[in-house]
Amino acid sequence: MNVGALVCVLLGISVCVSLLLFWWLNSSADRRARQLLRAVLSQEQYHQLIKRGYIDIPSPSNPIRVYRVPQAHGRVQLIENERLQASLCLQPFDWVPDADFVVIHKLMIEADEETYLQKANRIAPINASRIIW
Repeated sequence: MNVGALVCVLLGISVCVSLLLFWWLNSSADRRARQLLRAVLSQEQYHQLIKRGYIDIPSPSNPIRVYRVPQAHGRVQLIENERLQASLCLQPFDWVPDADFVVIHKLMIEADEETYLQKANRIAPINASRIIW
């Protein structure tokens, strides 16, 4: 076997090993993130997330405000009086599993809503229509 072929084989093996390691680490992170999510959410919130693909988090400071956090990465909807007021974009610097994304938003809103609103990029809706529950 010549040197070029040997280099190609070794490179192929290292790529395969790297991909398997990447998959294993991500699946492990996803599993831990789902366990944390299950521990943090109430039974009602967890069922809403599974059934509808989002959870509604009531505002700690404003009884007519609700934050709708999607199950996967995406914008959080700010809803007041059942009307969409804005979409909020607040993303972590590094990749996190989808379940951690939900946990991060939930805990930030409940712990310090004012800072959450200051940090989030606010996108005004084109049409502030009624939200369908």
